[in-house]
Amino acid sequence: MRMRTILSASGVAAVMAIGLGATTALATATTTWTVKPGGSYTAKSGTTTLTDTVPGAVLTCTSSAAAGTLKSGSGLTNPLGTVTSNTYTGCTGPAGLTFSVKTSATSTTPFKVNATSFSSGVTTGNISGIHATLTGTNNTCKATVDGTTATAHNGKVQIKHSNSTATTLKVTKSISLHAFNPTSGCLGAINNGDAVNFVATYTLNKAQTITSP
Repeated sequence: MRMRTILSASGVAAVMAIGLGATTALATATTTWTVKPGGSYTAKSGTTTLTDTVPGAVLTCTSSAAAGTLKSGSGLTNPLGTVTSNTYTGCTGPAGLTFSVKTSATSTTPFKVNATSFSSGVTTGNISGIHATLTGTNNTCKATVDGTTATAHNGKVQIKHSNSTATTLKVTKSISLHAFNPTSGCLGAINNGDAVNFVATYTLNKAQTITSP
């Protein structure tokens, strides 16, 4: 009887160990991605908009350009790429003010390109690490755009890429993007801590195919 009890306990322990092992494996499983051809890229957009969602003020730029690199191959994990340059031209805001927009994207402080889900040929992801400064005509209005604080460098926007339109990358909305430290010259059009929404459509210089797994 004692031997049978010991064997039963051992069996339960073995089953529990197998179950825990399977749970751990599931918990540590990482989604992987395939990107072809990857490598260096450039991207250009037409009109972009940055909207302060509280007063509704809109900063419109006539064009934007970006450049960076994407990983290439299969079994890839995030980040799948970087944005090392991001510029804006022809920017106007409330009251007809002309604005310059400067981002922190460089080869040493790049924005990160991440993928989060894949369905029917469409990859949804984000660009993270965003930080930018806005400066109005004659420095009349200045503000910072970032994620959680003015110096966090963790702003984030959602992106979508479809393999059926493989040269197009859409920035569909902001995930975590706020305005900080606006000067008095902004006249309430931009307020400290306001959520801001960025939307743009970029055309890549070469088609990219992204799949998972």
